[in-house]
Amino acid sequence: MPSLLQGLRTSKLPSRSSKSSSSDERSNNERSDHKPRSGTMEIFQHTKDKRRSLTSIGTPRSGSPSATKGSRDSPRMTPVKPATLEVDMESPPIVFYGPPGQSTGALLSGQLVLSLNEPEISIKTLEMVLCARVTTKKPVKHDCPDCTSRTTELFRWRFLSEPAHFARKQHRFPFSYLLPGHIPATCHGVLGSIDYFLSAEAISNFAESVTVERVLKVQRALMPSGDKTSTRIFPPTNLVATVVMPAVIHPIGEFQVEMRLNGVVTKHKDNTARWRIRRMHWRIDETFKTISEACKKHAAKVGGEGKGVFHEDVREIGREEIREGWKTDFSTEGGQIECEFPISMIPGSNPLCDVESPTGLGVTHNLAIEIIVAEEQCSHRNPGQGVPTGSARVLRMHFKLVMTERAGLGISWDEEQPPMYDDVPVSPPTYAKADTYEGDPLPEEDLERMA
Repeated sequence: MPSLLQGLRTSKLPSRSSKSSSSDERSNNERSDHKPRSGTMEIFQHTKDKRRSLTSIGTPRSGSPSATKGSRDSPRMTPVKPATLEVDMESPPIVFYGPPGQSTGALLSGQLVLSLNEPEISIKTLEMVLCARVTTKKPVKHDCPDCTSRTTELFRWRFLSEPAHFARKQHRFPFSYLLPGHIPATCHGVLGSIDYFLSAEAISNFAESVTVERVLKVQRALMPSGDKTSTRIFPPTNLVATVVMPAVIHPIGEFQVEMRLNGVVTKHKDNTARWRIRRMHWRIDETFKTISEACKKHAAKVGGEGKGVFHEDVREIGREEIREGWKTDFSTEGGQIECEFPISMIPGSNPLCDVESPTGLGVTHNLAIEIIVAEEQCSHRNPGQGVPTGSARVLRMHFKLVMTERAGLGISWDEEQPPMYDDVPVSPPTYAKADTYEGDPLPEEDLERMA
């Protein structure tokens, strides 16, 4: 038994060892199965490199494109100028009173202020120029600046005759000029513009330049006068229209127009023919004209130097249709129709004042009135009942309008000046009835006693 049991035990031992070996093999196989592959490690290693590269984006290296881009986006420190210029105006708004042929001009005065940012600076030249610039929006050559605008120098101030040293404070240089009254006013239209500006420049000994520019608004105001009357006839009829309107109008506000139509009744042997107003319509047209002059380089395109291209633009700045409001009187001889209606500009149309420039730029206004009249007949026994004949006419009238700025008090610079010495009377005045004393000198009195 012992041998048998021992044999059995010995026979089972190999199985245990085989089990252990098989378990070792399984564990080895499991270990071999759980062992990461080289491709997987490469992926993780690549992701780590990506993370490292992502963290390195925030700190760009010197010389890299990202570093260069960051340096471009960084704010730059602008250099501080050694001085600044400013134009301080003292004169009232520039207004020409009267038409170009009668205006005495307007005074322009002020001070050029030089402020230094350094303890001391040496200025070589200090000048200021008054210029007029005419710009066209339809030039002969679109890419040519000389064809687009032209600048004319009106006056120049030279404040320094030689280089000078200035301390750190404000230095003021007064200036004045009498603008001639014949030059055109400031204008900004759809085809061109006229501008006036002051341009000052200071140059130091180190060739540092400081400039300033100020735009000036020049206006023209015509003094209001009496109303003007215009008459229009319409053959072959007997109709005669008389229109009364102001001599000048303004961009803001409204004005009254009076109209009277005579000759509306014609008597025949059997009946009477008369005209009735059915409808009225008025409008205001603004015409902008300009000549685009070519420069010397592109003068061949327009036929030679000094020539240009003519442009014109017409726009409507006011209109209205009237269907009632007139008074008809057929009892008088010839009959008459009277009407009075207000005229104003369309809000937001921004009308321009009349301008006439030697460069070809001009602005004009025109009032057009259309009246539709219909003919009717009536018997002499019953004049109150008229029978339409089916005949109608359109009466068209055109009147020139003068649009200008409001003159206000209308006092020009020559009327505001103080009296001249020749106009001042002798002072003090003499006494007409005073006699000269030729006696003994008067005794001196005690002033203390009098006090």
